[in-house]
Amino acid sequence: MELEHIIEAILYVAGQPVSLRDLARALERDEAQISAAAGRLETYYDDSCRGLRLKRFGGHIQLATRAEYAPFIERLLQPVQRQSLTQAALETLAIIAYRQPVTRLDLEAVRGVKCDYSLQSLIKKDLVKEVGRKDTIGRPILYGTTDSFLSHFGLRSLEELPDPPEETQAGPDDPEEETEARYEQLML
Repeated sequence: MELEHIIEAILYVAGQPVSLRDLARALERDEAQISAAAGRLETYYDDSCRGLRLKRFGGHIQLATRAEYAPFIERLLQPVQRQSLTQAALETLAIIAYRQPVTRLDLEAVRGVKCDYSLQSLIKKDLVKEVGRKDTIGRPILYGTTDSFLSHFGLRSLEELPDPPEETQAGPDDPEEETEARYEQLML
């Protein structure tokens, strides 16, 4: 169990997500060993109903407090309220989450309006990032979600996104209704 204790100490001191790759390199182990030890640590926290839990998302792990204890922590620390996302930003985020990688023009084609402000807001909040360039005229930037997006929505990977609803009578010819339905699923 020593490896789990070392990982726990590192995560406690780091206070932020740590990649499995970085842990493997620092501890001179392979990622499979680190992942298995993290799994045992996660089970330990869950089985013993501790105030902490181990969060896994993307290729990262993090120590975090249990959600059910948030009201008690907030009463003591009275944290500054985090600014919420606008409806436009949430819609843009849902499109990116389900269709990534996408260009700004792809987003605007689906939403039917400019997305510059929403896109920049999502990038500043580290929910979206540039993931490359499309191999076409002008080489537009491609956008995708980040590990912070996964963490924020409590997902381990994009495969855990809720399935988009079956095509409705609007069908694929009505991207606004399709996106709205996907957004609603993502926000559940």
